[in-house]
Amino acid sequence: MQINFAKLSGSGNDFIVIDNRNGSLQLTGTRIKAMCTRRTGIGADGLILIEKSDQFDFRMNYHNADGLPGSMCGNGGRCAVYFAHSIGIPSADHNVYVFEANGNRYDASVTDREMVKLHMLDPHDFRDSLAVEGFNCHFVDTGSPHAVIFSPHGELDRINVYSEGRAVRHRTDIFPGGTNVNFLEIVAPDSINIRTFERGVEDETLACGTGAVASAIMSYRLGRISSPTVSVRVRSGDTLTVSFSENLTSVTLTGPAKIIYRGTLELPLSET
Repeated sequence: MQINFAKLSGSGNDFIVIDNRNGSLQLTGTRIKAMCTRRTGIGADGLILIEKSDQFDFRMNYHNADGLPGSMCGNGGRCAVYFAHSIGIPSADHNVYVFEANGNRYDASVTDREMVKLHMLDPHDFRDSLAVEGFNCHFVDTGSPHAVIFSPHGELDRINVYSEGRAVRHRTDIFPGGTNVNFLEIVAPDSINIRTFERGVEDETLACGTGAVASAIMSYRLGRISSPTVSVRVRSGDTLTVSFSENLTSVTLTGPAKIIYRGTLELPLSET
């Protein structure tokens, strides 16, 4: 069996995206993990199935690189919208899409060539200070759970994100189900740099959309920055823009979403 796919990048977060609106493709977690494994598979931080929705323009069915269903992925959502736009999935407005993910409605627009603005859910479950693995952590859920750790300016590049992030990620006594972990530094009143250890990828990624949102919102909530529009520089070197109201609602995430290549995968991919 052959599967047509596209490889997309959202600021360095990379995804396998497949049009499955006819519902013909059923992928096991083992097979998704094999497809996402670098060197022996296509390689990606996650896999997105674009599926039919009874209410909206499409449904985003997202799996992490470990093959398990994932919570909301901000960069993945932006890539899903750009993919939908590229293949001509109809919508009420050619550049505006309404889709569902994990039972929630999301609105997004293609604002320019390879640029997508995604309206996020309102953040919740704020925890302003937690002592975890020697760090003073902060926590917020932005569609996915995120721990936020501030780093002194100039120290961010010295952090071992894999080992330090993994230790915090697995503190399920504090974060049931685990958490993503963001290390960040304040650059200006409207600018931060972040590095993220992603749950489900189990490593540092080049970008994380929900992590960018969590880091920007928590920085504003704690008075570390003063602007409700924040430039977030991620590990790939790209910049995402996070905007929100003063009461931390009406959140949007804007940044690049690019089709890297299209290809065909021959199944079966090993289930062992």
